[in-house]
Amino acid sequence: MSEPKVSAIRAGLSGRCPRCGTGRLFRSLINVPDACEHCGLDYRFIDTGDGPAVFGIFILGFLGLGGALIATLKYDVPEWVALPAVILILPVVALGLLRLLKGGLIALQYKYSAEEGRLSDE
Repeated sequence: MSEPKVSAIRAGLSGRCPRCGTGRLFRSLINVPDACEHCGLDYRFIDTGDGPAVFGIFILGFLGLGGALIATLKYDVPEWVALPAVILILPVVALGLLRLLKGGLIALQYKYSAEEGRLSDE
């Protein structure tokens, strides 16, 4: 049976299996099940490590701090309004972004058959 032509990146970003594009990639918010419920792809190859979190920190740090600085300096929003807004909004955005980044990284690992580094073929 030939594998269906699915955009691994699109499937990963939408939280679907990178092979079939149908099964769920996440069991809960960011937890991955053992295998795809639709095609049976074994998800034990997944090792995203801290990559999604690091990318998320850089992205949100830039947007959050930049947004707070622009709001305070350009639009004269008081700090007592800008700071609580940023503190309430950023964690929610961080969870959504972490899920997107983790799904995308999993899809890239599948697409390029990424494995743990080895010094020899033994």
